[in-house]
Amino acid sequence: MNFLDNILFNLITKIVNNRNETTYPCINYKNGCMDRAAMKILSCTRSSRTVKLSALLWMACVAGILVGCGDEALTRPEIEQQFIKENMAARTVQTDTGGTITIAGSTAMEKFANMLAEQFMEEHPDVTVTVEFTGSSAGIEAVLAGRVEIGNSSRYLKEEEKAAGAVENIIAIDGIVVIVNPSNPVHELTKEELVDIYTGRIRNWNEAGGDDEAIVVVGREAGSGTRQAFEEFLGTESACVYANEMDSCGAVAGRVAATKGAVGYVSFDIPDHTVCGIAIDGVSPVVENIRNGSYRMSRPFVMATRGEISAQTKEVQELFAYIRSDEGHRLMKAAGLVVPEY
Repeated sequence: MNFLDNILFNLITKIVNNRNETTYPCINYKNGCMDRAAMKILSCTRSSRTVKLSALLWMACVAGILVGCGDEALTRPEIEQQFIKENMAARTVQTDTGGTITIAGSTAMEKFANMLAEQFMEEHPDVTVTVEFTGSSAGIEAVLAGRVEIGNSSRYLKEEEKAAGAVENIIAIDGIVVIVNPSNPVHELTKEELVDIYTGRIRNWNEAGGDDEAIVVVGREAGSGTRQAFEEFLGTESACVYANEMDSCGAVAGRVAATKGAVGYVSFDIPDHTVCGIAIDGVSPVVENIRNGSYRMSRPFVMATRGEISAQTKEVQELFAYIRSDEGHRLMKAAGLVVPEY
């Protein structure tokens, strides 16, 4: 073996013989015969006690690609076979002391979900939390199908979803904010005006106290929990006429920021200096008004499970306990959400 092969052999031996090893070194093989990124081993800095796909990718590179480069092959096939056999089954392989939580669903819950996963894993280093943002309906479908353990939804569950076994665990309250471009002088609309705008009866801002500017109606795509909650509030289900249907609240805000005559709706935590949130029926979208119910355009953030929380894995139960703790409440407030009364 040459010097590099000796290093690689020692590292793979260490991985196989040390299942709970928490950090794999980062190495870039630079001899030109493999992609640099493909060889880089990601460092597991959280002491996650899991064997990552990156280590498996590294094993494949060592076992196969190095031979094609003309270097001397590793001479311990039993180690290679043992590693492959034990780690091909999944992207993340649990050790005896670790666990995983899989979550999918609402894009509106992305900010909170990411903050929650990061903070929970920091305090529970033996648990890996993975989150995908596929939309509320897709998240509930996934939890009912058993593909994930938690389905995030930014709307109330439908009766048929509950009948199929989904449990509606409300963890926070979110306001839906109507936004316009900062150049728009309109800073308040009535509910009736909003209905007329989104159904196409009002097409110019001068009909709602603004400038002579065509209205560009922006909203979310079909299946979005944000869209469903917004249209239910207006009573315009299946009647809205959209110029643009976007796949996330961030995309809605981006389109409104870039389009002078645009109007859209987003989660409470989304608006920044690039857009202007407006009052509805004289009530501004602020935390206190959402909490006391005077701002009526709000909806729940739901983390649905298949069956009660008490029937879930230990890791999932710990996650919900964390959400409902003082630390979890601080996390909600940092994400711009309102803490509900349980």
